[in-house]
Amino acid sequence: MPSRKRKKPTKFKNIPKVNHRALWPLVILVGILWFVYRALFSFSVFFDETIGKAIFFGFPVWLYLSVSNFSQITESLSLKKMHKGMLLGIAYGGIYGFAAAITAYGLNKSGVQAADLFVSSAFWWEFFLALLTAFWETIFFFSFIMLSLENKMKKWSLTKLVIVTALIFAVFHTPNAILRFDLSMVLYQVILMFIFGLGQALLFSKEKNAYALMISHAIWGMVLLVHWG
Repeated sequence: MPSRKRKKPTKFKNIPKVNHRALWPLVILVGILWFVYRALFSFSVFFDETIGKAIFFGFPVWLYLSVSNFSQITESLSLKKMHKGMLLGIAYGGIYGFAAAITAYGLNKSGVQAADLFVSSAFWWEFFLALLTAFWETIFFFSFIMLSLENKMKKWSLTKLVIVTALIFAVFHTPNAILRFDLSMVLYQVILMFIFGLGQALLFSKEKNAYALMISHAIWGMVLLVHWG
């Protein structure tokens, strides 16, 4: 019988090369513009979380996608990941919330009291705003920056990748801390954001699921609102 020839593996010739040269210039430019925006303008929270972050966080990601062909950004937002991501987000958000509640209790010794938050219309409005915040910030800091760094800096360890991502996250949140808190509390808030960024970066490095971060981020935001206003 004639011997069958083994088929050669298919070669994917049309896979686009990823160009990350614009990563750092774009992140630095967005950072400067965001600092200027927060320093010079004072719009409503709704405007900031819809129009403002769509411009400063959403548009740069779209622009980067158009010039780099980096498909991992959209893959982290695949609808197939939504169900698992929401469950993970609730689980990790609960852990964040518990840790924040214990910390708040340790700082002010005010005791733990039940609150009818879920029957308040104000609560659900704030939660909606927290989801908007989580949406834009997850896309920008993790689906965009962290995945791009991971792909660009292949020799970096996970520790370095997570720390750099968390630092960028904390730096971008510094203007808000300066505007909202006394100078004595700014450093504390920035450190808090850095620690939160570490947790989110570790979760994202494992799951590559933007929905998990969105839900956990929104829950974290609500916990901060309840305990620190």
